Formats: sequence, C-alpha cells, structure tokens
Amino acid sequence: MTTRGKILIGLILVAVLYFGINKLVSSGAVFKKADTQSVLLNSIELPATTGGNRANIVVPLAPMPGTAPADKGTPVVWEVMAWNSQMAGMLANGGPRSTMGSSMAANGLDLQIVRQDDVSKMQADLVKNAVDLAANPETPGLIVSIMGDGLPGFSAVQTQLKKAGTQLQIIPYSMGKSFGEDKLMGPKEWLDNPKLALGKTVACYLRDGDQNIALKWCADNGLKVNPDETTYDPEAVNFMAASDFLVAAEKYILGKPEARTKVVAGKNTGVKVDVVADAVATWTPGDVNIAKQRGGLVNIVSTKDYSNQMPNIMVTTKRWYDAHPKEVLGLMTALAVAGDQVKSHPAALARAADISAAVYGDQDKPGAYWLKYYKGVSEADRNGDVVELGGSKAFNFSDNLSLFGLDEGGTNIYAAVYKTFGDVQSKLYPKELPSYVPLTEMLDLAPLKQLQQQYKGKAVAPAETQQFAAGDEIRQSVSKRAWNIEFNSGRSSFTPLAEKELKQLFDDLVVAGRLKVAVHGHTDNAGDPQANQQLSEDRAMAVQRWLETKSRSAFPDGRVQVYAHGASEPVASNTTPVGKAKNRRVEVILGN
Repeated sequence: MTTRGKILIGLILVAVLYFGINKLVSSGAVFKKADTQSVLLNSIELPATTGGNRANIVVPLAPMPGTAPADKGTPVVWEVMAWNSQMAGMLANGGPRSTMGSSMAANGLDLQIVRQDDVSKMQADLVKNAVDLAANPETPGLIVSIMGDGLPGFSAVQTQLKKAGTQLQIIPYSMGKSFGEDKLMGPKEWLDNPKLALGKTVACYLRDGDQNIALKWCADNGLKVNPDETTYDPEAVNFMAASDFLVAAEKYILGKPEARTKVVAGKNTGVKVDVVADAVATWTPGDVNIAKQRGGLVNIVSTKDYSNQMPNIMVTTKRWYDAHPKEVLGLMTALAVAGDQVKSHPAALARAADISAAVYGDQDKPGAYWLKYYKGVSEADRNGDVVELGGSKAFNFSDNLSLFGLDEGGTNIYAAVYKTFGDVQSKLYPKELPSYVPLTEMLDLAPLKQLQQQYKGKAVAPAETQQFAAGDEIRQSVSKRAWNIEFNSGRSSFTPLAEKELKQLFDDLVVAGRLKVAVHGHTDNAGDPQANQQLSEDRAMAVQRWLETKSRSAFPDGRVQVYAHGASEPVASNTTPVGKAKNRRVEVILGN
C-alpha cells in the first residue's frame, strides 16, 4: 500500500472514532413541618431560555489568573454550595482566595470562597454578619449563593435580619445556572406513567430548589403531594426530609425505612407504616453517587427541561450592599469578564474546574471530575441503565440582561421564577412560609443598568438563545393541562375574566423555556361540526398570538404550535351544561 493510501485510511479511522465516540457520549430555610392535607397543585411551569448558541462574537483568551494571593482589595466572604453553576466565579477569583491577576483582584476585591452546603447555616451567617457590620463597618461582607427558585423560602430569614436593622439584598447578577444537574430521579416506569409515583416517597432537602423540581413535575401531571414529611399518604407523592442534597441521595442508597403515620383523605388513621426513599431530588454529586453506588433510578425531569428554574442567585445584606456600591459593580464586572472566558475557552473552563476542586475540598474529586459533570454526561449506572448526570451553564453579561429582562423586548425571567415558586411554597407550607418577601424589596437593577450603559456601543458576546423548529413536533410530553381561558360566546376573543388566567399561563410557560408549547383547541358538540373545528383553531391561535405578542423573547418563532380538534375529543358528556363547559377548553402540552 502506498504512503498516501495509508494516510487516507488513517484519517478515515480517526474520523470514525471521533464521531463514534461523540455519538456515544451525547446519547443520552429553616422550617418546621406543616399539618396539612395533600395538595393538588396548579401547573408549575418554568421562564423562556437558553440552550443553543447564536453566531458568537469571539472573545479572546485572557491570561489565566495567578496562584499567589493578591493580598489587597476589599475583603468579602462568599459562601457557596458545591455547585457547578459557579464556574465563572471560580475563574474570576483565581482560587479559594482572590489571586494576583484575577478579575476579582483587578476590580478591587479580596474574595474568600467558603463551601457551605447547609442553607440554614447560610441564613444564620447572614444574620451574624449583619450584627457584626453594625458593630464594626470594617467587618468583611458576606455573600451567599443559592438556587434562585429557592430564594422565596430562604427569604424567611428577613425577620431576623430586620431585628438586626437590615434586610436581604440580591446582587443583580447571576454567574450561571443548573442545566440538568438538579433533577428528580425515580423509577423508569414513572416516565411513561407518572401516576405510579402516587404512594411513593421522594427524599430531598425540603422547601428548596430540588424539591421544587419534584413539585413542578407533580403539578404537571396532576399528582397530589403530601407536604407533611412525618406522615404517609398512599394517594399522594410523599417527601422524606434530608439535611442537604447529598444526604438525600444517601437515604435512597442506604434504603433505611422511616416510620410514618398513615393518612387517608386528610385524616389520621393511627396506623404506622414504614416508608423508604423511592426517588430522590438532588444534584451533582448526589446524582452520581446514586448511579454508581446503587443505581435503579433514571432522570424523570431536570433543570434541562425546566431550564429557567434555577439561576445561581447571590444575596447579601442591604447594610453591606448600600455601603459598597463600588465593590458591587466590581464584583459584577469580574463575573462578566470571567463568564465570557468560561463559555468561550476550554482552557478557562478547565482552570475554573480546578479552582472548584480546591474550594469544594473533596479529595476524590479533582478538577477533571467537576469539569466532566459541568458539561453533563450519559453514563451507565450500577445496574447498566444509562443515566444523564450533571449539566450546568455559565452566564455572561448578555445572559444576565436576558435573565432580568433588560434585553430588547425581554421578559424578567427571574421575576416569573421567583413568584411561581414563592406561591407554591407558601401554599404548601402556610405555617412556615405564610408569605415571602416581594422581589422588588430585594432586587435593585440599577448596577446592571449602569453596566449596560457602559457596554453600550461595544461588541458584546450575545446571550444563548433556545432555537425551535416550527415543524418539530413534541416527541416526549412533560405536562398536559386544560386551562380555563374564557372566550366570548361563539368567538375567539377573550372575555375580561380571561386576563388573569392568561397571565398565569404566561408566567408558567416562561419558567419552562426550553420546552415546546402545543396549544390544543376544543369545543363542545353544539352547532355545526365544521364551524366548531374552525372555532377551536381560532381560539388556540388567539392564545398563541397573545403569548407571542406579550414576549417575543420568551416565545420565539416555532416554540408555540396550534392544534384544532373541534368536538372530537370530549372529556365529559355533552348531555349536560357542566359537561359541555368542560369540553370547551384549551389544553396546553409542554414537551421536547
């Protein structure tokens, strides 16, 4: 064989191996319990989001930060959970403490990153810091990072902060989000038949982001939930309390039973039963531990589906925030610079992963571990089932404009997330969370708007946007719900009462930004069948137009599809007025 022939064969083998391997890899607040009955939640759906890239502006690779402490700048402590959404923050700091050459040091900050997986400890530390700052304004400030949808529950700390003479304040910049990493893992059978989850128990950290995933999935599928973690309801999805996300995974792995009092129709039967964790809501490395140490669970739903649910939100005290406007702006600038680097350059992401390993301190989890599960992978679990593990995204400046609704024609995605899950948690746990702090009392977008003005006219890397193919049908349904949107009789125009329902629908759909929306129109059997067919189409299209007019960013071309069924699919008898009313409906299906 000639040399040229050998080279050609070698190139072909390399190509086959490359694409084959890629194909294989890509396959895939301190509270007490509430004594309350199991609840059937309204639909909880999540804001329009990111998944694919637009044509990107090339951001040059910047010099990597050094390793020696900078030993200068305003001291700040940043408490974080072990969470891959913080890659931009890790690179920006250069190490567990701000290093020479890091963007934090360049912006006048000496940031000490501390791992803290206990949300209640974060709350207590914020209160202590507020007291310390009142006594000595030179005390280093404290910032904590939490799941954005968990902030309503976290805001219960406001009572203690007000006693200390201050309140919660959001840093108006998110460095990233969970994009598959946080998930509900359950038996494979639940995918095809969600009702099999009734009478089962989910282990999780209660009243926080991971439980919200499970709650939303239950609402999507019309499943009752039992919010009392000390009782067992065979007709609802039950929850098992864990002190953190890793303990939640451990409860399933160990399979240790808990004694519960059985309740039926909201009444205590006096019967004791043992329950075990049948499913888990957790994140990496909890999902990895489940797959490797026991197996048997698959991804039921995750933040890859509910793609706007869980931005990384940083909170501090208003006392520190108001006294340090320069530092707040410097922090945001440092994160914006690092965000572009992490998103654009593998070397920057790898360095951020190494810093993450140093911060999180798990001896068996080097930087390569965090890098692998930041990207997300499909791996076989202990039983041989393929499971998706990990998955997060870093944000840049443009992503933040989209998140907080400052891009052209944008929607404040985070406001929708906050209200959606605040309402859910308040409904389920009225004693522990009778109300939650309004977002407007904690969120000041002035610094982000200031940065926006500074960036104006400059070439800025764009935000990621989700692309939808108009002809791409929903293959896997995530939820199906009939909405009581009132139309004028015989027409496709909305009644005044429809506005409230439409606004709730809008907020719900904004949270699930990666999922396609199918709007199905239905009528009763009164009148001409052909006219009913047209009326059902007109009404479904009216909903589509209303959503797209309200926000083109949340509902781009191809996301919303319309289907007309006329009177062909009744859900009740057309022989009674009540039945006819049920059949005159608009059903909304979410899926991918």
